[in-house]
Amino acid sequence: MPATEPLFRDDAYLKSCEATVVGINDRGGIILDRTVFYATGGGQPGDAGVLRAGGSDIPVATAVKGETADEIVHVPAQDAALPKPGQAVAAEIDWETRYRRMRIHSALHLLSCALPFPVTGGQIADDYGRLDFSIDGAVPTKEEITARLNELICGNHAISTEWITDEELAANPGLVKTMSVKPPMGAGRVRLVRIGEVDLQPCGGTHVRNTSEIGAMTVAKIESKGAQNRRVRIAFAEGG
Repeated sequence: MPATEPLFRDDAYLKSCEATVVGINDRGGIILDRTVFYATGGGQPGDAGVLRAGGSDIPVATAVKGETADEIVHVPAQDAALPKPGQAVAAEIDWETRYRRMRIHSALHLLSCALPFPVTGGQIADDYGRLDFSIDGAVPTKEEITARLNELICGNHAISTEWITDEELAANPGLVKTMSVKPPMGAGRVRLVRIGEVDLQPCGGTHVRNTSEIGAMTVAKIESKGAQNRRVRIAFAEGG
């Protein structure tokens, strides 16, 4: 299948786009030439939404990566009618859910600054996010971490993206905070997400433009997952 142009990579605020169906895989997944749907990866779920084609709506349950890294498959809801290759469609994401995930994802980057320890895992959901840390020694309290995190959020730091080569990343291993998941290399370049002057790390996910959009967060739970592994779960503060 041809590559899918990931429009969300350059503009996470795009809610819809016009596209053309380039194929249907053997599991009924729909591949477009371009899309605003983020494909599951890096702990962030794939987008849900709808494809509008020929006067009918095709519900999309999620989006996943295809057989190649640059192919995005739109997984239709069960028993949904499928479009035909070559057909023009309008792809539209569930923006409210996506935006909440963008806020949480950006907050998790800041959490890795509030807790400057190696990251061993992570997950993004609609109402919460979590990171696992390898912490040797005392663990700050929920209240201490919450205060640090919200101080960073309230700093109104701009969030932007930039690219470096595989060789530049290999020469700067300190940019990679995750121990278990390494950023994809081999395509010649790696995408970085910069948060003002406080954070810079490889990431292919979607983020807000400024930390002020995240809103107040709270540390909901700290769990022990081993001798040094601590799972820190954050959630939107009341009203978030």
